[in-house]
Amino acid sequence: MSTLTLRTAGESHGPALTVLIEGFPADVTIDLDWINGELRRRQGGYGRGGRMRIERDEAVFLAGVRHGRSTGAPIVIQIANRDSRLDSAPAIENPRPGHADLAGAIKWLTTDCRNTLERASARETAGRVAGGALAGCLLREFGIEAVGFVTAVGTAAAQVSEQATAAELIASRDANEMYTPDAAAAEAMMAVVREAKKSQDTVGGVVEVRVFGVPIGLGSCASWEGKLDGRLMRAVGSVQAIKGVEIGLGFEAARRPGSAVHDAIRHDAAQRGMHHFGFVRDTNRAGGIEGGMTNGMPVVVRAAMKPISTLLQGMESVNLRTLQPQRSDYERSDVCAVPAASVVVQQVVAFEICAALCEKFGGDTLREMRAAREAYDSAVRGMGG
Repeated sequence: MSTLTLRTAGESHGPALTVLIEGFPADVTIDLDWINGELRRRQGGYGRGGRMRIERDEAVFLAGVRHGRSTGAPIVIQIANRDSRLDSAPAIENPRPGHADLAGAIKWLTTDCRNTLERASARETAGRVAGGALAGCLLREFGIEAVGFVTAVGTAAAQVSEQATAAELIASRDANEMYTPDAAAAEAMMAVVREAKKSQDTVGGVVEVRVFGVPIGLGSCASWEGKLDGRLMRAVGSVQAIKGVEIGLGFEAARRPGSAVHDAIRHDAAQRGMHHFGFVRDTNRAGGIEGGMTNGMPVVVRAAMKPISTLLQGMESVNLRTLQPQRSDYERSDVCAVPAASVVVQQVVAFEICAALCEKFGGDTLREMRAAREAYDSAVRGMGG
C-alpha cells in the first residue's frame, strides 16, 4: 500500500475544486451523507458572509469509488463552484494587507493579484474537508473519531470539560451557531462578532480538535519526518489564517514545572483490552502524543485563527502598477469564520491521523488493515505479565 496523500486543485471562482487522494485502501464504505454534512458545516457558523449563501457544496466522486465503496485506485472528488467567474473577475492591483496578494504578485512577476488570491483563498479548504471526511470513513472502522469545536472568539472563551466524550462534545457543539460545547460562551462569542461587524472589522479565535480511540504507537521517533506531532502542526498550520498550533498544554507547558506538565502512567488490568492496552493516565497534558507517537490518550490539537484579512473598511495599500497609495478593495468576505475553521482543522487532523494509521497497519484492503491491527493488539497483549 502506498502512502496516503491528499492534493487539491482549483480556484475560488473557478469551475470547481478538485481533490486527489492516493493510497486509500479498498473496500471502505463511503458515507456520502456524512461527507456532505461536513461540507455544509464548513459553510455554516455565525459570522459568515454572502459567499456561503451562494454555494451549496456537495462532493461528487469521479474516480476510485464503485457501488459506494473504495476500489483502492486513486480517488478524485469534485466540488462545483456556483460562483464561477474566474475569467470575468476584475484585476486587483492594490494588494490587501494580511492576504497573499503582495507576496504572490511579486513571486509571479505580475501587477494583478487575482491569480494569487484565487488560489490562496480559504475556498480551497472545502477540498480538504471532503478529504478529511473521507478519511473519517476509514477511521470509524477502527473506532477512531475526531471532534472539532470552538474554544474562543476574540476575548470570549469557552469552558470545555476534559472528561467529555465524543458524543457529548458533538451534541453540545451542534446545538449553537458558534460550534462550541459551551452554550453560555456561545452567546458571548456572538456578541463579539456583532460588535466587530458594527465596527466594520473582523475577529479571530481558537479551535480545538480531540481525537478519541487512537491506539498507542501511531507516528514514529525514528526520524523527524515521522513524528506525528510535527506532522499535525505542519498540516494544521497550512490551513488559511491559522497562525499558531499547539498540542496538549502547548505554550502553557513552558510556564510550568515538569511535575505539572508530564502525565504519570499506571496500568489497569481491567482495561487491557482497550486501545491503550490498560496503560492509562489521570491527566492528558501531553495531548496524547509523546516522542512523536500516540500514547493511547485522546490526541488534542489547538489552533489560533487570525481575524479575516478582508475588512469592510479597507486598509492602506499601494497600487502595484502606479506605486501610488490606494486603499485595498473589499472582496465579499466574513466577519468571523472561526466556526468554519473548527470544521477544517478537525478534518485536516483526521486525515493526518488516518495517514499514520495506514502507515502502521498498511494494506491494500480494509480486511488486511484489520488483520494487521488485530495482530498488533495480540502482540502487545502478549507482552509482560
